[in-house]
Amino acid sequence: MSSAVAVRRLPAGTYGANYAEAFADLCRRAEAPNLHMAPAAIAAALSFGIDEDDIVVLAAQAPAEERLLGLWALRRTRSPHTGFARVLEAPLVPLYEISSAPVLDREHAGEAVLALVRAIAETPDLPKILKLPLLPMQGNVFAAIESALAATGSTIASFERWQRPMLVPEPGDDAERYLRRALGQGHKKRMQQHRQLEKAGALVFERHRGTDAVAALEDFLALEAAGWKGRGGTALARLPQHVAYIREIVRNFAASDGIRIDLLQLDGAPIAGGLLLDLAGQSHFLKIAYDETKARLSPGRALAIEMLRADFAAGRPFRLDSGAGDGVDPSAYPWGERQEMANAIVALAGGSALLPRLAATGRMRLRRWRGRA
Repeated sequence: MSSAVAVRRLPAGTYGANYAEAFADLCRRAEAPNLHMAPAAIAAALSFGIDEDDIVVLAAQAPAEERLLGLWALRRTRSPHTGFARVLEAPLVPLYEISSAPVLDREHAGEAVLALVRAIAETPDLPKILKLPLLPMQGNVFAAIESALAATGSTIASFERWQRPMLVPEPGDDAERYLRRALGQGHKKRMQQHRQLEKAGALVFERHRGTDAVAALEDFLALEAAGWKGRGGTALARLPQHVAYIREIVRNFAASDGIRIDLLQLDGAPIAGGLLLDLAGQSHFLKIAYDETKARLSPGRALAIEMLRADFAAGRPFRLDSGAGDGVDPSAYPWGERQEMANAIVALAGGSALLPRLAATGRMRLRRWRGRA
């Protein structure tokens, strides 16, 4: 373990109850905060039916101080997706979470992640295989992970890869300058479409935070349930365990002003909505919904444009992760940056991850076959 960094293993319940301020402080020092590692998210995962004993929360700290330098929350699991091998997986709830990466202090990323990797490799009761299905493959965080794996004789293999839309403004940007750059040759057409929506009625953008977000969640759930997801039974409102988890996420993050619901209304009725985690200048999409009867006017894209305008008007640094999976067309979003993502499997300290890698290869080939069918 790195002599400059100590790693503590925190009970999930203790972390969920006592580390909100420490995590928020770490996020302010992190290059790319993974908000799903927050205590509020871990507490919600417990409500989703994940056994507390299966959650492994590792906190990297300088020995002489309590300040967090890194945080990684993983889940012990075994399933057909792991080839029935025991693994540590992040995120805890992949269906709704968007990143497998630890949260690292930008000034200490290398030593913090090295200490975290060594702690897992040296702890007898922890699996020595990491299953990371939503791992960002670019940037300083991934570079630090790669370096730590090399230093510990660990290996990483990636399977499905895709480009995730991001919003990362450049210095001097405003909303119009950003949209022109991000939309490129499609800027004129997209903005004409947006003006058509503005002419269709009274268009109002609303941002709800804190306790207001808890109340606005009902409008969001109703909007989602009114569309094809509601008819197909996959809307949150039709899935008791899932909607309970989302309600818990919203309540927990509202307590620290870490959740927001953005609604776009036309003549007083919601036509698009976004549910986002939002903390320390980083926003992560959880869900998006829109009125399908207005599809020709692209209400989802219109919502994204109004969100972007509101963020620039606030005059604070911000970046947004769409959370889009590998089956989503990046051009559907008015955000110009792309983050390479992958389904990654790590074998720690010279170990083997043969079974999980075979399972991942089989899944990848099956998906390709279905895509061609």
